Amino acid sequence: MLLKKELSLNENYEVIVVGGGPSGCAAAIASARDGAKTLLIESTYCLGGMGTNGLVPFWCGLDNGGPLCSTGIGKTVIERAATRLYKGAGTPWGHTAIDAEGLKLTYDELVTEAGADVLFGTQCVGAETDGEGNVTALILANKRGLNAYRAKVYVDTTGDADLVAFAGGEYQLGDELGEMQAGTLCFTLSNVHLEGYEKINHTKIWPLPEGSGYRHIVDGHVVPAIIGENAVGFNAGHLVTVDGTDPLSVSENLLAGRQLAQEIVSRLKECFPEQYADAYLDRTATVLGVREGRRIRGLYTLTSEDYIARRDFPDEIARNCYNLDSHETKTERLLIAQGKKKAGSNERILYAPGESHGIPYRSLLPEKLYNVIVAGRSISAERPVMGSIRVMGTCFSTGEAAGAAAAQAVREGGYNFHLLNTDTLRATLKRYGANIH
Repeated sequence: MLLKKELSLNENYEVIVVGGGPSGCAAAIASARDGAKTLLIESTYCLGGMGTNGLVPFWCGLDNGGPLCSTGIGKTVIERAATRLYKGAGTPWGHTAIDAEGLKLTYDELVTEAGADVLFGTQCVGAETDGEGNVTALILANKRGLNAYRAKVYVDTTGDADLVAFAGGEYQLGDELGEMQAGTLCFTLSNVHLEGYEKINHTKIWPLPEGSGYRHIVDGHVVPAIIGENAVGFNAGHLVTVDGTDPLSVSENLLAGRQLAQEIVSRLKECFPEQYADAYLDRTATVLGVREGRRIRGLYTLTSEDYIARRDFPDEIARNCYNLDSHETKTERLLIAQGKKKAGSNERILYAPGESHGIPYRSLLPEKLYNVIVAGRSISAERPVMGSIRVMGTCFSTGEAAGAAAAQAVREGGYNFHLLNTDTLRATLKRYGANIH
């Protein structure tokens, strides 16, 4: 066991949050504001996940044309980040754009103002347990080598349920073939001529002309947002072999993703010279956009029936309003190429403006782990529903709930999330403005 190798042991924190994306930031803020001594661990060198390192250029899941669905901490983040946003920023369909640098600073401020500590450049690489469902320490790796950290309770916001996996918790990964949704490496273009820009249909880069020589473009997935003066961010291109839990797969797809970004830029110049002839690739994301990873086996699994029924729950701690949005796997792509499947035919149920469904507290709880709670895309849900709750807006909401639950577990002294009083938790969330029924 690693702890027997005399690793230095840090026991200064009551709550440790692993992963500094939207759900992790919300969890750390909620935990610290409720008085728990909280540490947020992030493997990269800034907070924010896909909105910062990942260069996703706009928010998803905040609303669906009705009232804001992701209230509470999510609303606070959006409002403060908006004060740093270029005045002409946005998308043709009204989504709020993201300025990555402004968002980095926003997360820095909100997390530290709440009283949480942050440890950058640090990754959870293992966990010790007592064999009875409790994590007794995390094994962290950074510039000082391996270190052990012990808290009362832990929040897994890694996006891939890494902590749950290290602790021996059960999870599912991919479809029946083990394949996952296609990934995307986002990027930013500068020196774009924006006159007439709103009339462009960017999907027209596909199909490719015969003999074009483009090796990586597989479809017309191009979703842009104006993020600055003559600057456009792109959620564009599909990488169909991504497995975010496999370092080799991530490495191969980062290499391919940078090639793909260059090809898309060249194709945009061909198709829309008035806007893109003088544009240049400003930067590609430092983090690969992974849409699907591990999903925990929780005390309750959100189902497609729950989604279709717009179901409420007695232990509801969050709401979600985003459509079912599953990007094709490698095999599904092959079937499309063979004419056996229609592109974009995966289930995409859309709610009417203002409609949403509840997310129960039980979906955040791994079945056989007691002092670990999960937030973000890896909560317990069927694959189609995971394709909906994975977006940043909903991650804020589940993250805030997990952080509030962590502080409550510390305050009550039981350190067992399975025994937490959800009426108390729901009252806390409502007091801070969370949208729950």
